[in-house]
Amino acid sequence: MTHNVPNRNWSYPTAIKFGVGRISELAEHCRSAGLKKPLLVTDKALASLPITAAALDVLDSAGLGRAVFSEVDPNPNEKNMADGIAVYLKGGHDGVVAFGGGSGLDLGKMIALMAHQRKDLSVWDLEDVDDWWTRADASKIAPIIAVPTTAGTGSEVGRAGVLTNSATHKKKIIFHPALMPRITICDPALTVGMPRFITAGTGMDALAHCLEAYSSPFYHPMSQGIALEGMRLVFENLPKVYDNPNDLDARAHMMSAAAMGAVAFQKGLGAIHALSHPVGAVYNTHHGTTNAVVMPMVLEFNRHMIEDRIKAAAAYLGIQGGFAGFHEAVMQLRAKLNIPANLSALGVQYKDLDMLTDMALEDPSCGGNPVVMTRENTRALFDACM
Repeated sequence: MTHNVPNRNWSYPTAIKFGVGRISELAEHCRSAGLKKPLLVTDKALASLPITAAALDVLDSAGLGRAVFSEVDPNPNEKNMADGIAVYLKGGHDGVVAFGGGSGLDLGKMIALMAHQRKDLSVWDLEDVDDWWTRADASKIAPIIAVPTTAGTGSEVGRAGVLTNSATHKKKIIFHPALMPRITICDPALTVGMPRFITAGTGMDALAHCLEAYSSPFYHPMSQGIALEGMRLVFENLPKVYDNPNDLDARAHMMSAAAMGAVAFQKGLGAIHALSHPVGAVYNTHHGTTNAVVMPMVLEFNRHMIEDRIKAAAAYLGIQGGFAGFHEAVMQLRAKLNIPANLSALGVQYKDLDMLTDMALEDPSCGGNPVVMTRENTRALFDACM
């Protein structure tokens, strides 16, 4: 019996506790995961905010302490991880509450992953390549509870974290199945205080995840459907939360879209991420904002491979004009959110484009792009983004 359906491995996320005010359940979910002394990992900006204090109050009042590690850079690196592991071990902690945007979530996962591994195992040995993850001792990975405070990366439903190598400025995806949080609390109220540019950038990150997954040539119809609905939620709700940060309904829909994007990109990412990862690593730009900057140029780059697929998406999204209409909708959304026009506006310099091209071609995301990325066309794409 002949067939053309490929073998694929699919995995769907963790238990998600979704709703306004559900941060109040943090202690009970820690307990159900077996945690008695969690370390809350967040970033420097969030550490001093009321939402973080409130989360610590919930833990403290339940007798779980209020230990925090917040020395986390916007693009976290192995030095941040080593500092966090030192705090984790000194405090005798037994798990991590990863609290924040992508940087806090990713670094929390890395601390949980590496704190008790054997000394000769480097985090770089666990890059998302083939079955490298099997090098880690899964029994030594601490339980993770994830609490996103932005609606963008979707790291709260993922089995990986992004870590920047401080020596090479390369972003690496570190993967292990046990990095999937045991429980995720998605409380839209936690996202209300985000600065507008973070609301915009993280929201566009969610759109990039959905768009790239939807456009990827790999076979994964479940992700395909999730990506399509995720795009609809972003187009409808991101302008609303940008105009009115206190719109909890729209905030909730954006939180769903963020988780959906990360579930969907099991199907693959593409040139948007392949370009934005090196730019973020070298220039320390905001990841979601960088995705938004290069999105229209990458759409054009992939047009001859994805035009029919994007036409179908546009019809579902209620966007007139097929591919051109979809492209225009992206441009309008970028303008509405005050996204910089091009990479030059982000500070990227022409002299670095050859280096950035090399880095983009090494990025694992480039393998999921509908058009095969070569040295020549990727360098031309960078030029188009300037």
